[in-house]
Amino acid sequence: MYRLPLLLPIAALLAFAASGPFPDPAVDAPKAAAKTRAVAVFAGGCFWCTEAVFESVAGVEKVVSGYSGGKASDAQYKVVSEGRTQHAEAIEITYDTSKVTFGQLLKVFFAAAHDPTTLDRQGPDWGKQYRSAVFYNSDEQKKIVDAYVAQLGQAGVFKDKIVTQIVPLEKFYAAEGYHQDFVRNNPGHGYVMQNVPQKIKKLKTLTPELVKK
Repeated sequence: MYRLPLLLPIAALLAFAASGPFPDPAVDAPKAAAKTRAVAVFAGGCFWCTEAVFESVAGVEKVVSGYSGGKASDAQYKVVSEGRTQHAEAIEITYDTSKVTFGQLLKVFFAAAHDPTTLDRQGPDWGKQYRSAVFYNSDEQKKIVDAYVAQLGQAGVFKDKIVTQIVPLEKFYAAEGYHQDFVRNNPGHGYVMQNVPQKIKKLKTLTPELVKK
């Protein structure tokens, strides 16, 4: 995996600029009365990390690491990781809408999975392939994410401005097989050990009600 060397202490790189508690979305879809599957696509830096966070969320059934934002011919790790495409490293989340809402997934995304205030950067990783983005697949998803970003801004949750792109989903491309469930399969990997535990800690601390039992 092409990752830039760490130039700053890990704690500093992963300290989000939050200055207040994370509110629940004021605008959200209601939970379904019966089990119904839906899909959300988020980009928040290294997909190893974001995949690991959302695999720990109650109601999430499957998380696939991949690419979104670019062309099918460019959906290959080597060129994406070098910043030579329009793709972002992204994850496709399949979830049960009777157990978790799109708005609650957004809460996890902004509170624990990544820092939405750093442009084209997440922790030690730099480049547009690591940008923050929500790829909405319906008018309802766009309405909810637009409202939540505005809500977080008005509440002053972050010290800096949220730079997350909110763009329509054109296509999601699954990444190569060895990227799937990477954290689960490689718990001793140096990058994993340095970057993932802090995110899981944030998940459990800031959104404990959404963590799988």
